Amino acid sequence: MKRFSMFMALFVMVLMSCVAKVKVYNASDYGIVPGTGKDMTKAVAAAIAQIKYERDGKPAVLRFESGEYDFYPQEANVRELYISNHDQDNPKLVAVVIEDMENFTLDGGGASFYMNGRMLPVAILDCEDCSVKNLSIDTRVPQITQVKVLENDAAAGIITYEVAPYVQYRIENGNLVVGGSNWQFTPSWGIAFEGDTKRVVYTTSDIGVGARGIEEVSPRVIRAPWKDTRLVPGTVIAMRSYQRPTPGIFLYDNENTLLENVTVHYAEGMGLLAQICEDITLKGFNVALREGSGRYFTTQADATHFSGCKGKIVSVGGLYEGMMDDAINVHGTYLRIVKRINDHTIVGRYMHSQAYGFYWGGDDDKVQFVNSKTMELTGSNKIVDIRPYDKAQLDGAKEFVITLKKPVAADIANGEYGIENLEWTPSVYFADNVIRNNRARGALFSTPEKVVVERNFFDHTSGTAILLCGDCNGWFETGACRNVIIRNNRFVNALTSMFQFTNGIISIYPEIPDLASQQKYFHGGNGKGVVIEDNLFETFDTPIVYAKSIDGLVFRNNKIIQNNDFKPFHWNKHRFLLEKVKNFRIKNNHFSTGFDYNKDVKFNY
Repeated sequence: MKRFSMFMALFVMVLMSCVAKVKVYNASDYGIVPGTGKDMTKAVAAAIAQIKYERDGKPAVLRFESGEYDFYPQEANVRELYISNHDQDNPKLVAVVIEDMENFTLDGGGASFYMNGRMLPVAILDCEDCSVKNLSIDTRVPQITQVKVLENDAAAGIITYEVAPYVQYRIENGNLVVGGSNWQFTPSWGIAFEGDTKRVVYTTSDIGVGARGIEEVSPRVIRAPWKDTRLVPGTVIAMRSYQRPTPGIFLYDNENTLLENVTVHYAEGMGLLAQICEDITLKGFNVALREGSGRYFTTQADATHFSGCKGKIVSVGGLYEGMMDDAINVHGTYLRIVKRINDHTIVGRYMHSQAYGFYWGGDDDKVQFVNSKTMELTGSNKIVDIRPYDKAQLDGAKEFVITLKKPVAADIANGEYGIENLEWTPSVYFADNVIRNNRARGALFSTPEKVVVERNFFDHTSGTAILLCGDCNGWFETGACRNVIIRNNRFVNALTSMFQFTNGIISIYPEIPDLASQQKYFHGGNGKGVVIEDNLFETFDTPIVYAKSIDGLVFRNNKIIQNNDFKPFHWNKHRFLLEKVKNFRIKNNHFSTGFDYNKDVKFNY
């Protein structure tokens, strides 16, 4: 007992010593106080700068008091940031920058950060072992315009709607012009939500909106030429543009980042965009509606998005709702090979207008080639040297000269091949999350490392709940999935609308223009593949799994309950539609309406 007591005393002393080494800085000591409405941008920057200087990598915490803090674009931190899957409209105006730091924690203490204009709220750049906790991010005037349908005169093609109180607008030449302190536009399309459930309206997808040729019949009440019988009175429309300038939180070139108890209520892009990072943990990270806001929407695009990361991505205990895209998307980026300089040297080009300018790879990184028409791999190699094709364009490069260890084929630059970096490919653990009432899809994964998706609740995702993709033709997002486990999840009424890649509740859908000529399988292989087990599917329609070009697909011990919540409409009339699939196994599943293998399973190719 005495030895145990001595051990405990020593343990407590060591623990207290470790805790004492973490210095806590109070934001209020720097004039950063809530509820003033004043711009806190400079004060926060000064506090972080002092902590960086004083601690020099030693553990430190900047702690805020609970309350509302405002940030304005006029004195924002200006950065040139090339952010994957966003508009490349540099420079970016950033509210809070955490840069080149180690062992630093920003603890919001329950604070709410409000943007006043088009801004990037938080950027964490070139950091190691840094965290953001206990914080929410929002904006005073979102760029999404919410309106409520009051009357729908289908015969006349006239809809009368009421504009939400937060919207700042004017009518100019018969057009609805919405705006804020440093932005304005006329909405061009939108998403319709049920007024009572906040779910995307059945079979609507993206809709045109009545924002032109309008008249104001009373304050905030507008009559518009707009014919759509699905938009019954009480329907709420989120009117949008195609712009996505910045995410809510941007992570770049970081190692071991933690986001805990952080909520993004609104962002004019992704909620979180992580790029070229290693080891990211999200615990209780939410993209969710702010209570009392009256809004039906959150982000302009995905809730969370991981581009070119490695290590392990952990996302647990989150709520993702009302997004204009998916809850999570994990991928790399293919470069198209546009030139072969010699036997060992090629030129690779970023192809998508929203994905270029950022680090793609380095010396000794393992790479592989892919034929964009058949999505077949054509051999691996290693980078010896990589640099921008235009030496003057060190930042924002669209093309790279890549020297490789082994010689490359003479026809590699015929416009049909891409190159994929295998060094920057993460494993993913996505568990205990709720995804609901959003546009497009639930979760997307494109990585050869292990992916586990378990104990999540996919509730009315409107499109496919889980997508395994791969695309060297449009978004140029890598790559093949080799080892995916989808288990103990609940899926309720996915596929209420049609979006891209939405052929089943779970859709394994690489973009393959010439599937008939493909000799090798894109996903799976090596005795692994995709296992879907012990899940509950509650659905009003037929499709459960769609799969294309995969070697190894198991569907076992799942329960499928048919309901009558909506009228079936999907073109896919097979529970399992399989196109070029090898080693498919299905067993020990329960179907509430019965199962006929010959009818319910369709093989193509």
